[in-house]
Amino acid sequence: MAQFVTRLEDSLAERVDSLVEAGVLASRSEAVRLGLEALTDRLERERIGRQIVKGYQRMPETEEELAWADQSLEEMLSEEPW
Repeated sequence: MAQFVTRLEDSLAERVDSLVEAGVLASRSEAVRLGLEALTDRLERERIGRQIVKGYQRMPETEEELAWADQSLEEMLSEEPW
């Protein structure tokens, strides 16, 4: 397992310590792991989103595809009991 050594502003360290003391987090290490997991996940989702947009820009949906999607939506909504 890799180990990271880093420096934080005192105010951020105090906020993390408060979360540890409150039992929200098990340790400073858990805080760092969770933060890095959230950051890398968000960045990966943004990258994939940009690829999807580029794909649709490169090959937009046809009128036929859009009409089919609209029709399917209308059918699904008409089946709802509300």
